[in-house]
Amino acid sequence: MPKLTIDGKQIEVPEGTNLIEAARKVGAEVPHYCYHPKLSIAGNCRICQVEIEKMPKLQIACNTKATEGMVVHTKNPRVLEARQGVLEFILVNHPIDCPVCDQAGECKLQEYYMQHDLKVSRMEEEKVHKDKAIPLGPHVMLDMERCILCSRCIRFCQEIAHEDQLCFIERGDHTELTCYPGKALGNPYSLNTVDVCPVGALTSSDFRFKQRVWFLKSTDSICPGCSTGCNIKIQHNKGIIYRLLPRENPEVNQGWMCDEGRMTYKEVNEPNRLRTPFVRTEKGLEGVRMKKAIEMLVQIFRGIDSSAIVGIGSAWGTNEDNLAMMECLREIGVQDFYFHAKEVDHPSQDQFLISPDKNPNRAGVTALGMNPIPASDFRRYQGFVILGGVAESVIQPLSFEKGRKVALFVSHQSSEYEYADLIFPIASWAESEGTFTNKKGMRQEILPAFSPPGEARQASEIFKEIQREWKSPPH
Repeated sequence: MPKLTIDGKQIEVPEGTNLIEAARKVGAEVPHYCYHPKLSIAGNCRICQVEIEKMPKLQIACNTKATEGMVVHTKNPRVLEARQGVLEFILVNHPIDCPVCDQAGECKLQEYYMQHDLKVSRMEEEKVHKDKAIPLGPHVMLDMERCILCSRCIRFCQEIAHEDQLCFIERGDHTELTCYPGKALGNPYSLNTVDVCPVGALTSSDFRFKQRVWFLKSTDSICPGCSTGCNIKIQHNKGIIYRLLPRENPEVNQGWMCDEGRMTYKEVNEPNRLRTPFVRTEKGLEGVRMKKAIEMLVQIFRGIDSSAIVGIGSAWGTNEDNLAMMECLREIGVQDFYFHAKEVDHPSQDQFLISPDKNPNRAGVTALGMNPIPASDFRRYQGFVILGGVAESVIQPLSFEKGRKVALFVSHQSSEYEYADLIFPIASWAESEGTFTNKKGMRQEILPAFSPPGEARQASEIFKEIQREWKSPPH
């Protein structure tokens, strides 16, 4: 491992480490645009130049490996002057779009200008104007005037998505980013190009103009879109999710996520969220308080033999919610447990991140000892506790028969209401705390971004209250 000195601090780094990464280890941030740790080296932005003693010219840190005895300067006057020159060159034709740009607040061009330049532009001529708001594909919008030609997006498509869809055309200050003729930026990971873009050239069509990033709060979680379990950040404000971003985990998703997974937040924002419990009366479903609904459920179960009650867990629910249901029902005397899962006729899948199993916790409920719902019906059961939504073909045969009772724990209104006798509002995945077990058997934590609406609560909390009510003397 070579030993070197960076800004007067000695450090030892692994063989092959470039100077950007080496400098980070001593707390020195070398500005960069084209460099990305998961992409190949392009070396075309030139802002990462540093001075290395015994070398006559400044060197780009992204493509210079640390060697034994090297002495590097990242902040001396010569380096800072070169850095300012590069920034001025990049800003010559860059539009002053900051007030309307989605990237404002997390833009590397803004940040480096404030840190290293802060000079009034010397540009007196008209800037070169280019097209704005160009749809490159279904999810990504291009503002060509803002592009600094770093080529990160091109390299991502080629090296990570393995789709050669983007390229540069023309020369000099007329150079533009575009799609190859007859192609569009339509690969399943296209929104990662927005993540890697260091400026506001590429923006998400879904997120565009919806929220300023400095208003957003960030909560770590796990994508519920499939069994891969990509690590994500929920970005939200005042109980509304605005976007999902990938979070670094080398063992699961590295630092990427698919476009399909990014859209799973929309169900949490839907207006048809269930906010209060409902019970079926002679007049139909009527809203009641949570305490009353729990008392009615326990009263019903006291009149049913425990061997005739079945618990149906959910491969969409957390391990903790499913376990709480099992522990609650075992207290009542229930022994039979199954789980339901989301099945898709033509699931999207690939060899990278997208799993054909569209359930985030099938491995978890299987490990808890639950079996998939069998093909035969449940005629021998009189009481059903169902966590999450179940296909109508499962519930319908159980309903409208004398003595049978269905208790449904769901977060959204659905047609299943027609077959349920008690309905409990539960928190969505974005409002829950617990774990999902992915297809590799890794238990990963999810955290609540905000509180669920109305009287909705996490399913595990409701089951624990049912368990306490069952233990208390009958009213």
